[in-house]
Amino acid sequence: MAVLRSVNVGKPKDVLWRGRNVYTGIGKSPVDGPAMVRRLNIDGDGQGDLGGHGGEQRAVFVYQLGSYEYWRKFLGRDDFEYGQFGENFTVDGLPDDEVCVGDRYRIGDALFEVTQPRVTCYRVGIRMDDPRMPALLVQHHRPGFYFRVLQEGEVRPGDEIVRVADGPEKMTIAEVDGLLYLPGRPRDRIERALRIPALSPGWQGSFAAILAEPAASGNAGLIDAVPPPAWPGFRPLRVTAIVPESATIASVRLADPDGTPLPAALPGQFLTVRLEPGLVRSYSLSGPPGAPEYRISVKQEPHGLGSTFVHTRLHPGDLVETAAPRGSFVLRPGPAPVLLVSGGVGATPVLAMLHALAASTPDRPVWWLQAARTGADRPFTTEATRLLATLPQARSHVWLSHPASTDTYDTAGRLSADQLRTLQLPADADAYLCGPAAFLTDVTEALVEAGVAPTRIHTEIFGARPGLTPGISEPPARPPHQPKGEPGTGPAVSFVRSDLTVPWPKECASLLELAEACDVPARWSCRTGVCHTCETGLLSGDVTYTTDPIDPPAQGDALICTSRPSGPIVLDL
Repeated sequence: MAVLRSVNVGKPKDVLWRGRNVYTGIGKSPVDGPAMVRRLNIDGDGQGDLGGHGGEQRAVFVYQLGSYEYWRKFLGRDDFEYGQFGENFTVDGLPDDEVCVGDRYRIGDALFEVTQPRVTCYRVGIRMDDPRMPALLVQHHRPGFYFRVLQEGEVRPGDEIVRVADGPEKMTIAEVDGLLYLPGRPRDRIERALRIPALSPGWQGSFAAILAEPAASGNAGLIDAVPPPAWPGFRPLRVTAIVPESATIASVRLADPDGTPLPAALPGQFLTVRLEPGLVRSYSLSGPPGAPEYRISVKQEPHGLGSTFVHTRLHPGDLVETAAPRGSFVLRPGPAPVLLVSGGVGATPVLAMLHALAASTPDRPVWWLQAARTGADRPFTTEATRLLATLPQARSHVWLSHPASTDTYDTAGRLSADQLRTLQLPADADAYLCGPAAFLTDVTEALVEAGVAPTRIHTEIFGARPGLTPGISEPPARPPHQPKGEPGTGPAVSFVRSDLTVPWPKECASLLELAEACDVPARWSCRTGVCHTCETGLLSGDVTYTTDPIDPPAQGDALICTSRPSGPIVLDL
């Protein structure tokens, strides 16, 4: 009979880690006497990052004394205490290779249901004073698991743990964890996991994504999956035409110098171009996805070096070093209505989506929602109007914030939630938004207020994407910069979106640490190559790994938390 040996709780607090404060509830201490378990927590407990921990599906974390003994031997340590792994319940029994998702257990007066394995996270490395732990827990099939509370009640150390129902598919925690984080992922086992009603929605979504992208390289359950890039690094393409699209936007057509049709891009993807040494920029593709040439559209920014080069120094006949089309902001197939929402030059990628819809699924309902400053600043007016005319279920609405008397538009002013509500947008629509950061924030909130589900809203931002630093407050925003101290002497590391090239400092442990030293926005969670949150497009060059990834990244990507440059590289950061 399994037994509850310790109930451990702890409120979130700041913990100093690498010179930064991490707000975390990973530190748990045993409770004397009974503890009241509630739907979202145990009295006296809390989580610092509710995006990755806590909530109804992850109310109680469970870890086993059997794994304690395993890690004592493996790590050669004898300093463990109850709550060492951040668990609420320390139990004797219930091993990960026997407990199944959907199993139900009665402990004391409370009733629980197993929902998912532990989410790998760097904070267990902080608690264990061993940064390898997020990876080791997965590699050694000992992640621990979460309970959902079906019936609130008191529990106390010494209570027997009684299984009262079996999970319907008999899939253990160890197997389910491996299906997401380890290579292999048999399709039939993932289908079986999806038949477990108790499996948490987050894990269901990850497994559904894997099944939806069977041909994609990388792990579609952890990142947005797209086909591998059509060629490695950069290759020369010839400028065949430069065409004005508005008062400030020009389109550049690029073709293979030999006349061979270029590989098809997905609607919404971007190209990265090296305009001259040290000047590398990414621009969205705006043309028909299956065209033999590529078309990028570039807005002239007042102080933009790249856009100024394109508008003043680039000419038909020039050769431009170009990386293959990339990006996961792409039109998804399906019958749902589509909202194509843009601000200014943000119309570029959604115009490519409009081309794709007109060519492949003309009966799909489409809403073209475009905002610009004036009619002269509004790009692709004639082209978009022509495409919309071929779509029988298309609707269009144009906002101009400062219209001229001769402009044609639907609403004067800025796009707002109130205006979107009057359009009676379909709540089951897939929305694709592109524009400045403030525009994306405002429109996303407006669409949610208008009834569109947040999971159906996809965005593409100009420039650097926002970082993700779980448990750590973002520092005040400042432009990316060279790292402090003496300049490095290693190969050049180019952060394209941040317009920064840095010589590699030999004392730097990883590309992620270099990005952090330069205030380049980066996304990460486990910092051990497991969760793939840090996976980044490797536009050019190669990396070496300080720790081999448990599951390799997608072709053309790198896990920057455990990699270093093996020569000059260009990253999509």
